[in-house]
Order: sequence, then C-alpha cells, then structure tokens
Amino acid sequence: MGRRWAWLAGLAAAARLLAHGGPLQSGMKAPAFEAQDQNGATVRLQDFAGKFNVVLYFYPKDDTPGCTREACALRDGYQAIQAAGTVVLGVSADDVGSHAAFAKKYALPFSILADPDGKLIDTYGVKMPLLNRASRITFIIDRQGVIRYRVENVDTDKHDRQVLELIKTL
Repeated sequence: MGRRWAWLAGLAAAARLLAHGGPLQSGMKAPAFEAQDQNGATVRLQDFAGKFNVVLYFYPKDDTPGCTREACALRDGYQAIQAAGTVVLGVSADDVGSHAAFAKKYALPFSILADPDGKLIDTYGVKMPLLNRASRITFIIDRQGVIRYRVENVDTDKHDRQVLELIKTL
C-alpha cells in the first residue's frame, strides 16, 4: 500500500507541474500555500499579499552544515531584507519540533515552515529525486504573488546578500 501512495503522490506532483507548464519560473503566479511554522502558527502566502515581498527558501534538512550556514546568513542579513519590505520563510520536510529546536539554537528571526508530507515541496517542484527532501532553491515572490526570481545557485554563506540584491530590483 505504501508504494501505491508514493506513486500516486508522485503522479499528483507531476500533474501540478504540468498545470503550471513545467517547473515554476520567473513571471509565474506563486502557488498558494498554508503550513505551520516552528511556533505552530499557520502561515499562508496570501497573508503577505499586497504588503510584503517573500523570500521562500527551500532547504534539505535542519541542523546540517549547509542548511545551517544558509539559515544563519539569512538571519544575519534579516534586518536589511526586512527593511526592503520583505519577509523570509524557510521550508523543509522536517516537522515543527525539529524546526523549533533549529530556530532556537540559531536564534532565527523568521518563520520556518514544516512540510513533513512534502506537499509544499511537490507544489513548488523542488523535491530531490528519490527523497522526500527539498532541493536548495529559493523563490523571490513580489507583493502581487508573482515569482520574480528562482535562485538555484544558492551560496549558503552569502544567501542574504544574494536575495537582497534581487529584492532591490523589485
């Protein structure tokens, strides 16, 4: 039964990608989502519509070297990102408890969304092949909910500066 559900989930993800015309790219409407953050609060993309740009960054796993460097870079540059009218939302397949420990350990000032069933990861087309983990990809979404940038060449040590340069062009 488990293989059947995995196959159906994969098929559903492929259908979502086809509905969008392939992988999500610049100029496409960002798919709506709803997920719990590390504090158990529900976060929706629509919460930021008309108010803030969104840095939606996907990463593989809490408390691993590259993911920690990326999160800490975004933490260190968060004031400048926030001053540019932008919120940061991290996403991985880890659960709320893992995110809570990760955010506390590194004093992360932004929401990290739990996606243990991989729905958000599938919807945004960032799933690593054969794993229920996200690839390291960032989407910059404008106030109107349109994807302006898809960043695949993430520099974990300087990701705050990468996204800030892009945000400044919006």
